[in-house]
Parts: sequence; C-alpha cells; structure tokens
Amino acid sequence: MSLLPDPSANFELDPDLAKIAAKFVRKGVVQTIVPLGNGNINSTFLVTATAETAAKTDAEADAKRFVLQRINTQVFRQPERVIQNMRVLSDHLRDCPSQHLRRWETPQILLTNQNQSYWIDEAGEYWRAISFIEHAHVLETVENAAHAQEIGYGLAMFHSLISTLPADKLTDTLEGFHITPTYLAEYERVRARVGQTRSHPSKLSNEQTEQVLYCLTFVEDRKAWAHVLERAKAAGHLKLRPIHGDPKVNNIMLADNGQAVSLIDLDTIKPGLVHYDIGDCLRSGCNPLGEETEDWQNVVFDTALAEAMLKGYLSLAKDFLTEQDYDYLYDAIRLIAFELGLRFLTDYLAGNVYFKVTHPTHNLTRALVQLKLTESIEQQADTLKKIIQSLR
Repeated sequence: MSLLPDPSANFELDPDLAKIAAKFVRKGVVQTIVPLGNGNINSTFLVTATAETAAKTDAEADAKRFVLQRINTQVFRQPERVIQNMRVLSDHLRDCPSQHLRRWETPQILLTNQNQSYWIDEAGEYWRAISFIEHAHVLETVENAAHAQEIGYGLAMFHSLISTLPADKLTDTLEGFHITPTYLAEYERVRARVGQTRSHPSKLSNEQTEQVLYCLTFVEDRKAWAHVLERAKAAGHLKLRPIHGDPKVNNIMLADNGQAVSLIDLDTIKPGLVHYDIGDCLRSGCNPLGEETEDWQNVVFDTALAEAMLKGYLSLAKDFLTEQDYDYLYDAIRLIAFELGLRFLTDYLAGNVYFKVTHPTHNLTRALVQLKLTESIEQQADTLKKIIQSLR
C-alpha cells in the first residue's frame, strides 16, 4: 500500500494552505496541495509547484514536489527543538556522506524564502517543509521475509549513518519516551488511584474482568525485570546514541525494486538506546495480526520474520554494535512489546486519556495484544537467542 494521494482524486487548492506553501517557494507558483499519508500526529500535505520552483535545502537543492507539515504542538510542545534536531541531522549527513553503494535518501528540511527553517502562521501554528522522497512507497505490514530483511537493513542504514553523531547534539523532544521504569511508576500511581476510588472506566463483563486480572498479573510478575535496559545503561553496558524513536514498518520507504531507500518521520529522533529502535521495529513488524486485532488470544511473534529482520539489520549494524549490545538484543525485543502493553493498560485504567479509542475497552484489547505478543516472545526465547547468536 502506498501512502501517496490517489492521482484520480480531485482536490481543490485551499487558498490558505497555498499561501503557507508559497513561503517555501522561491520562484513559480503552487499548483496542487493534497493530503499525504495517514499519520495521526502532524497534518501532512504533498505540494507540487511549477517547474521553475526553487525550494531550497541547506544544500541549495531544487525540488518540484515537497512535503508540507503542520507540527502538532500538543505532542511536540517545543517544535523548534524538533526542527533543530532535523537541522543537526542534515548537517551531519552532509558532512558524513554514506559510503554504501545502494541508494539511500534522508528527508531534508527546506528553507523558507526568508531562509528560515519553519513558518509560524497568524494562529501561532508551526509549519515546515521537507524534501519528498521520489519513486518510493511504504507498506503498512511486513509482506514476506524479503520485505522484513529490507526493514532491518533500512533501520541499520539509518543507525549506521548517525552512529558518529554525538548524542548530546540532539535535544530530547520526548523526555521519558521508552524509559520503561517511568511508565511502570505511572502505572503504579494510576492503579493505586483506581483502587482507592473503586472506580473504573467501564462496566466490565465477567470475561473482561478476567482479562484485566490477566494483565495486572502479567505486569506484576515482570516488574523487577522491566528495568533491564535502564540498569544496563546505568552500569555502562549500553550507551546513549542518536535513535529514530519510532521505526515502524510504514516509516521505511521502499523503491520499486523492493529495496529500502529511506527512513522517514524524523520528529522523534533523540538520544536513546538503539535497543529501543530495534525492539520497536521487531514488535511492530513480527506480529502478523497487527496491533489493532480483536483476536488477541491468537497473537504470536513470528520468529521467521524476526530472523529476516535481524539478518538485514545486523548485516550493517555489526560495524557499530559492541559485544554488550548483542547481549541485550533479546531483552530489547521482549521489553518494548511489554512496555507498549503496559502503556495501553495504564491508559485503560486511567479512563482512556492518552491514546485515541473507538470504544471503552479499546485500550484493554490493545494491552492484551502486546502482552500476548510478549508472552509469545518469552515462549520462543531459546529460538530468538539462537538466531541472535548465529548472526553475531
């Protein structure tokens, strides 16, 4: 599935959007602006301008099409930092070009015609323009082992390119993100509050009561282990590096030949552990039923896809991973699935205040999916550890 707009659809040119897009156009005029992708954070559009348009990147590149985004300041409360991180990344990649022979492109910030990295409209909304990766598409789910291997390769390519970028040059735009003990502490606070008031976000059937008890017991049994990566970091076994922060399957763009050519959606780049990215990538890609399935009882972690993804990743990552990095790969795969299940469960107990839901027990079902995925990972621990060992 491509996230490009339907070429047969008719979109009228919104004059207000056209005025904003024109801030990033040096010559010519804006021709079309159409919605792009299905992200649920920023508002994203694909802009086409006349051929003589000179949308200017830091490298003075021209572009006929570019991406226009309104940054969601409810999520990113300091949008200047988000944009600055992208500028830091752009500067680093310009000074450290890839030595790999395959095509790879990273989205670049485009400057306004006043040489600014963003535009603030009259309502105080932040707008930015980003170069568009041509002749590429994304898929929502992993289709086969070859695709999985390319997903892993794409993540490793990104990590490889930024492995020499000092982490302290990036601002942490989402403090606490992927810090499992922090989520665990919030869970404890919410659970204590719910217990004290004897309130609950919904009236539960007997089956749902059993589901909640399953989740509560699952978390309770793993509370001590949930600190595994943070303890490793504190002990100096793992180090902070620049990470993507959200390397989902549909953030890795593929060329027509199926090869990964870009990792997009760079708002979440920050200092962190590469293990967060690896765990999140496998969590999202190796669950064939997907995050939103109602059939949570049959959720399994596909080790064949995991092996292909790790094979693609480690084909490049062996150049910058340490021996201790390998030691914690299995923990990362297990932990990030558990962490997301914990976050869904916490939000359900709190009354669905963070994640968007379509029904009162939506977050409960989501939690069950991730915890069953964690359970499947645990049941296949020996297999996964053998896969990792064979690829070291």
